[in-house]
Amino acid sequence: MSDKHALIQPNRGQKAISIHLVDKSGFAQWAKRLSPLQRAALEGQKFKGEGYEVGIVPDGDGWFAVGGVADTQSLSSWCMARLAEILPAGTYVLAEGEPGPALIGWQTAQYRFTRYREPKEPTGPRILLTGEPAAVGPALAEAAAIARVRDLVNTPAQDMGPAELEAEAEALAKKYRAQLTVTKGDALEQDYPMVHAVGRAAGRSHAPRMIELAWGDAQAPRVALVGKGVCFDSGGLDIKPASGMLLMKKDMGGAAHVLALAGLIMETGLRMRLQVLVPAVENAIAGNAFRPGDILASRKGLSVEIGNTDAEGRLVLADALARACEEKPELILDFATLTGAARVALGPDLPALMARSDDTAEALRAAGDGHDDPLWRLPLHQPYGDYLKSEIADLNNASATPFAGTIIAGLFLERFVEEGIDWAHFDTFAWRPSAKPGRPAGGEALGLRAAWHMLLRRYG
Repeated sequence: MSDKHALIQPNRGQKAISIHLVDKSGFAQWAKRLSPLQRAALEGQKFKGEGYEVGIVPDGDGWFAVGGVADTQSLSSWCMARLAEILPAGTYVLAEGEPGPALIGWQTAQYRFTRYREPKEPTGPRILLTGEPAAVGPALAEAAAIARVRDLVNTPAQDMGPAELEAEAEALAKKYRAQLTVTKGDALEQDYPMVHAVGRAAGRSHAPRMIELAWGDAQAPRVALVGKGVCFDSGGLDIKPASGMLLMKKDMGGAAHVLALAGLIMETGLRMRLQVLVPAVENAIAGNAFRPGDILASRKGLSVEIGNTDAEGRLVLADALARACEEKPELILDFATLTGAARVALGPDLPALMARSDDTAEALRAAGDGHDDPLWRLPLHQPYGDYLKSEIADLNNASATPFAGTIIAGLFLERFVEEGIDWAHFDTFAWRPSAKPGRPAGGEALGLRAAWHMLLRRYG
């Protein structure tokens, strides 16, 4: 696993190698200050000042680095990430200005998942200094939360089942003196019947459970975080093809997001009464697996006909949302790797956002855009709720139509959220198929920073 707590430090005059940031439009003018030998060195490296380019320039007995960025006047989270990935181990400092948002990408670029294999070419850390000491703590915490999501999602189901998710929550509870309540196994049947139905086929070794964490002043505004914790999804009796199971270790990505977000909230001490709910299950196949056509009871009291056992995530989330509403929160955020339709519509980078409140949706969108974590809002188009009708139950968990799968899933969840409660739903991929600077392939936090900065603004 990855510890990033030494990668950024306050600048107290430590010996450091300088980094100059340039953009394409200003590169020629900037290069005039260099010696002919230095310009020739950059020409030999074909450095032109384009984004993510890295150049090494000799300087007497030493050297300095040059990084290409899109705009030197508006740095992004990732603009220095390529530098952090390929520069030699050492300590660095910007020659002009401060890294600002680039503190995050400097750390996330050096993330490595090493639980099962040591790096082939181990390198020491690249440390970045900043003259803004107050920025260090928040940037460390935010990067650590991203690393937590990546670590949890990258860990295969053999080592990240319902019990391990419970252990993660228990560690958070101990660290921040929160209250942890876990209901598991057959005890779920009465209080969380859909969580029990989805998870019972996994047996005792991977018994389903509802993990609930509570923290903060009971008189403070109440906020609930709900995360889908399907630790592996075979599809159940509506079994996925082999290719469809290859990434199903990441189906607990929603749980990873809310656990990481909860850690940020408690570490920072936001003024709220926080409730975290993680229904943790494995959707397995056995003689006691729930079946297409079954009618499930739910915590809310609605009956649900099973149109597809591979639409299990919304079932466990529904029981968790019903529980969250019992505490009368003013805001519920849920995260889930819920629909393939969201990825068809928006690709891997953009979580689909659905929200009841235009103000909350706009606050989340603005926070995402402002911190390089974009979202795309989809409507909760109520007429599509007709696709969830059942002839023999209150609603069906799946639609026969191939259309609007993400919105229909959101409408299913909304049926379990009490009227008058501000609620937003993130359908996130939690995975990056190919690497980008600062964002390696594998488990990824998508929507985490948007949610965090919205909450920080509202409750900080």
